[in-house]
Amino acid sequence: MSLPKISLKVGFILSAGILCAEQPAGYKLTWADEFTGSAVDTAGWGYRIDSKHWSTQKPENVSVANGYLVLCLKKEKAADKEYTGAGVISKQSFRYGYYETRFRIDAGKGWHSSFWMMGHDGSGSTGTAAPELELDCIENDSIDLTSYGVNTHKWQGQHTSHGGKRIATPPLSDFHIYGAEYTPQEVKYYFDGQVVQTVDISKLPQGDVHIWLTSIASYLGKTDAVDETRLPGRVEYDYVRFYTKP
Repeated sequence: MSLPKISLKVGFILSAGILCAEQPAGYKLTWADEFTGSAVDTAGWGYRIDSKHWSTQKPENVSVANGYLVLCLKKEKAADKEYTGAGVISKQSFRYGYYETRFRIDAGKGWHSSFWMMGHDGSGSTGTAAPELELDCIENDSIDLTSYGVNTHKWQGQHTSHGGKRIATPPLSDFHIYGAEYTPQEVKYYFDGQVVQTVDISKLPQGDVHIWLTSIASYLGKTDAVDETRLPGRVEYDYVRFYTKP
């Protein structure tokens, strides 16, 4: 069941005890989706529609309700897979700035849920021929909802990864705030307003990125199977915001 929407104000801690992270100093909000409508804004978002690992991603599994973007995770056949996941990808591209979302994961083991930035070719899939960088602000494998990974990937030429790290957390079934500050010199990753990793990218190729909000069924995290007793599952995103320096 979706939790009730709580109005957030950047820079304050609410009486309910929910942390509202503050963007880095000097930044101004320039793009956002608060998911307050009744449907996905298809002028701003495209769908992830690939078949990868254990699931096929379907637009029908994405909805907006009660102030949240909801990704529904199901046991159903699609293409050659036994499960269906979901995701959206921003149609607009971005570059340097601060990216932030607030979301929760309500699913048993078997789902790889994420908030990440990477160039997109419009195919609805994760092709890596064109992107310079991939900024993984959070990747969680729901076999463990008390930690997640951050990482930075270089895709041009030979693939390399930089600054991969596991972050121990309170339960990710509760809402938490995840951020990434992308500058020409470095990427800083945030959890609930605190920097958890800094990666030097000054010598890596850099380019525009799109925002991805996705969840797929996967063997990652040493997952042996999907917990079908917890299906349908869901991932709920409260908002997505992008800040730049004037």
